[in-house]
Amino acid sequence: QVLLVESGGGLVQAGGSLRLSCAGSGRTFSNYAMGWFRQAPGKEREFVAVDSASTRRTYYADSVKGRFTISRDNAKNTVYLQMNNVKPEDTAVYYCAVAPVGWYPGPQEREYRDWGQGTQVTVSS
Repeated sequence: QVLLVESGGGLVQAGGSLRLSCAGSGRTFSNYAMGWFRQAPGKEREFVAVDSASTRRTYYADSVKGRFTISRDNAKNTVYLQMNNVKPEDTAVYYCAVAPVGWYPGPQEREYRDWGQGTQVTVSS
């Protein structure tokens, strides 16, 4: 059984930094794309970033480009999201997700098969 567990969320002031982690178990994820999505109150879940496995390229939503960095440690089956210069609009529940492909799966939720339970990030102004 695949399990993804996010951690690292919390309360941070605007302009600050936070690092989210997502540890996977039940499968080796080194050959799969691993990404992050987020859902703010009253809004639909949206794509944040993804690290493709085969090309090792990373992709970001325009809203976080230049501020967030996605990385992975295959030895630990873990993906990270380093969040710098956070803004109040970054407040959301952040979910990690794994797509059953090694290339860029795109920003659509339907392309991702496994999901974590989410971790809350709150940015105060």
